[in-house]
Amino acid sequence: MPETPFAELTPQTAPATSRRIMEATRQRLGFLPSATARLAVSPHTLEGFTRMSAAFEATTLDQLARETVVLTVATRNECHLCVAMHTRTLRSLRADEALIEALREARPLPDARLEAVRVFTLEVLDRSGAVAPETLDAFLAHGYTAEQALEVVLGIGAYTLSTLANRLTGAPVDPELEPFA
Repeated sequence: MPETPFAELTPQTAPATSRRIMEATRQRLGFLPSATARLAVSPHTLEGFTRMSAAFEATTLDQLARETVVLTVATRNECHLCVAMHTRTLRSLRADEALIEALREARPLPDARLEAVRVFTLEVLDRSGAVAPETLDAFLAHGYTAEQALEVVLGIGAYTLSTLANRLTGAPVDPELEPFA
């Protein structure tokens, strides 16, 4: 792997303003992901992602819909680390294995309601938000709301930041996530 200016920092070597977030992440996950350790180089970016992802987690979208957004962004942006991390999350939720595999392979989902989320997410990304009316109508027809359409955009923003930063910094898949890679 080529040399990178994005060192994996520890709570002892990170800027003081990154340390609290690093420790909270370690406590929540049981380990400090290399992505967090590298993102800590920029306290503002680390805090921005942390706040955005927390806001996304607090939305009215159910957890499977949120994970559909995340894995759709992660596979589109080829962030193998995020794919592994969120595969782990889906398995901890006991999500259907066919759903997980379809998300990982960027294929249509077996659940029509979640497929509407996936298609909507891709169109928001591919058309820079200028979603075709029929795509928005299909999303809404599956019981989602205008509020939730904007919540999908929030998730896209949070996980675009994460996936691009992970790729830029060369963050590897952590040993704790290798079984989900």
